[in-house]
Amino acid sequence: MNIITVTRENLEQEHICCAISNNKDCQVSAKKAWLTDRFADGLVFKKGDVRGKCFIEYIPAEMAWSPIEADGYMYINCLWVSGQFKGQGYSNLLLEECIQDSKEKGKKGLVILSANKKMPYLADPKYLKYKGFTTADKAAPFYELMYLPFCEAASKPRFKEAVKTPKIDKQGFVLYYAHQCPFTAKYVPIIEAIAMEKGVAFQTIRFETTEQAQNAPAPFTSYSLFYNGEFMTNEIMSDKKFEKILAEKI
Repeated sequence: MNIITVTRENLEQEHICCAISNNKDCQVSAKKAWLTDRFADGLVFKKGDVRGKCFIEYIPAEMAWSPIEADGYMYINCLWVSGQFKGQGYSNLLLEECIQDSKEKGKKGLVILSANKKMPYLADPKYLKYKGFTTADKAAPFYELMYLPFCEAASKPRFKEAVKTPKIDKQGFVLYYAHQCPFTAKYVPIIEAIAMEKGVAFQTIRFETTEQAQNAPAPFTSYSLFYNGEFMTNEIMSDKKFEKILAEKI
């Protein structure tokens, strides 16, 4: 497998993520617009020249859309290799590309958002531990900030204190999200429409700047759903999953 680095110059020609292939799809346009604005911040998007999900996306931690303190580190937004490529070494290849690039740029190490067990949309902790990552910090209810320092003296990254126990002072459903994950462009309007149809209090807050995301109330800024002030889930929900939550809560 060859590695392709996606840039401003080839962005429109490249298949950039997930299972989405049509450039006219709202998910593709939202993600590509988000990437275009992030390249100037040092974002790197590398993908395999295969048909399917096989990519890594990372950015200097100072510019990451994440409420963390990790100066000098490189933050991995997403490392995703689909099951059809399991056992072929593609995850290792992409991670090694990131490690080499980060070392050449003088970074202290890598940092990534994970959990205490494998969960949707978060990096697999079992794989990360296998590759030498350890837990630097934790936040409720299950988040773990994992890191791979390049030297023993490297300072330990951490979550901002405000997200250690995710809570907000708003009632009803409140969804914080960003177009960093393309699925939000499709599924957020779907559950908004369901809430409106059922007369349920539902507010969406989309992060549109780095500063906004870095001051988010929960660690996962692509998608965090709250109900009556309490954090509920980071899983980007379909209509059926949201209706199930409504049946439980309302």
